[in-house]
Amino acid sequence: MAEFDLIQFDLDGTLIDSVPQLAQAVNRMRVQLGFGEAGEQAVRHWVGNGADMLVRRALADALGTEPGDELRRAARTAFDVAYDQVADQGLVFYPGVLDTLAALRRAGKRLAIVTNKPYRFVPAILAAAGLSEQFELVLGGDSLPEKKPSPAPLLHVCRQLDVDPARTLMVGDSENDVLAAQAAGMAVVGLTYGYNYGRDIADSGPDWVLSDFAALADILLTD
Repeated sequence: MAEFDLIQFDLDGTLIDSVPQLAQAVNRMRVQLGFGEAGEQAVRHWVGNGADMLVRRALADALGTEPGDELRRAARTAFDVAYDQVADQGLVFYPGVLDTLAALRRAGKRLAIVTNKPYRFVPAILAAAGLSEQFELVLGGDSLPEKKPSPAPLLHVCRQLDVDPARTLMVGDSENDVLAAQAAGMAVVGLTYGYNYGRDIADSGPDWVLSDFAALADILLTD
């Protein structure tokens, strides 16, 4: 059993499959701006670098070229309005997530979330899932000047909770999570089932590669 006091989790592609809701918001945005809808599988490949990049990729796909700043601003506003309406509806957690989080809490582990999703959307999602009390600290992609792959948000959580980064484990599904953890001096679990732009998470060099969230218990709870 590895000795970690604090576990920091990514959200999208790690705890929840948020693509259905993100795809709804992207398509409402695209239709409002006069473009056709995108398939859910396409949106799945655009997720992982925050809302600005998601919107940019959705526009570039519709236009066949990079969008201008004015269009990007209008699209981001439309996306935010649409996502506000659907973000906490029909949430799907990956297998083993809820039971494993509960087991970690019972074992006295401290939990936090560090996501690149804008913070405004996160509390409603956690509340809808009944998880608001599970996490001591939650950071969104706009909570600090830098977001993952910068180590800044991960280190901020450690400072706020007074935990040594060496006693902290990061759990995520994308290269951004792995790079941020490595730069912060933390161990990191890479999950194979999330959003990593079609690339193998093992190529980023995490300390552990897991295909099943529940297998975290083998790392954190097994004597």
